[in-house]
Amino acid sequence: MLRITFSLLFCTLMTIPTTNAQEKPLKIGVAGLTHTHVHWILGREDIGDIEIVGIAESNRELAQRYADQHGFSMDLVYDSLEEMITVTKPEAVTAFGTIYEHLEVVVTCAPKGIHVMVEKPLTVNMGHAKQMKALAEKHNIHLLTNYETTWYPSNHEAKKLLEADKIGDLRKVIVRDGHRGPVKIGVNQEFLDWLQDPVQNGGGAITDFGCYGANLMTWLKKGKKPNAVTAITQQFQSENNPKVDDEATLILAYDDCQAIVQASWNWPIGRKDMELYGLTGAIYADNRNTLRVRIAEGYDGFHEEQLTLEERPAPYNDPFSLLAAVVRGKKTLAPTDLSALENNMTVMEILDAARKSAQKGKTISLKK
Repeated sequence: MLRITFSLLFCTLMTIPTTNAQEKPLKIGVAGLTHTHVHWILGREDIGDIEIVGIAESNRELAQRYADQHGFSMDLVYDSLEEMITVTKPEAVTAFGTIYEHLEVVVTCAPKGIHVMVEKPLTVNMGHAKQMKALAEKHNIHLLTNYETTWYPSNHEAKKLLEADKIGDLRKVIVRDGHRGPVKIGVNQEFLDWLQDPVQNGGGAITDFGCYGANLMTWLKKGKKPNAVTAITQQFQSENNPKVDDEATLILAYDDCQAIVQASWNWPIGRKDMELYGLTGAIYADNRNTLRVRIAEGYDGFHEEQLTLEERPAPYNDPFSLLAAVVRGKKTLAPTDLSALENNMTVMEILDAARKSAQKGKTISLKK
């Protein structure tokens, strides 16, 4: 009797479907190779959740260079997005061309029911953003925006501690992002050609790095918009960045706190960090994995605790894993999430106001 029961149990277990083993990877097309963040997906370890089925890139020399570097076949490369989609039929497309081209990617993909993830920011201006949102909603596709800082355990732990009242009510946030500048760090020419173009990139450092702080602040404030935006832009490397700003400071004013976003192509050391100041303490997200918490003692004293954080669990540790999970219906993004369309519409409103503020030399109020 025991043997029969065991046999029945074994047969039952064998008939239970193994999701991970049977589910096919998400078919992804790559739109463009000129954004060097594309190495993120091209050099990604194959963990079975996605498959690159095609790449749209008209620059064959660039495609060959990356094919040699990452070991993919040039048979994957097509001259246009339309051709790549027609032949390979991807379920989702990741955009790694110019920021201006993000609208074109959505115009092409949305009517075909193809989901889209763009590299930050969502697009170059609010006008493009509204068109992209309308298309995504009309054709019921997911439209995500990828930021490097979305995957930082330190940022998520900082938010968790803030919401647990670790430092009291939030009063000030400082977000600093950037590096020495695209020329000084040696980005390739294909990237440089549009990164320094005010049309194709939507601006210089104000767009390239100002978007991070706007994204994080919208997330921390649970979608609430600032009342007003004030910005100053300058150009310290005219020889390297002749057409765009390379230094930007944004001040976002809320009812109960203030955010200062320092976006720069003039830092001596590359950085992506965030500081949260409450009434009783401060949280420093120094980098991806390091977090410090200071609790005030007396006038200028404090007790400090430092944490070294592990990577977040899948799919919250990788943009393409999250994209696959969202498309497959395994994960649902909240409107305030860092990758969510609603959050990034607010980011675009903040960036548009910041550019206008810098141009006009005055504070810009945001519509409620």
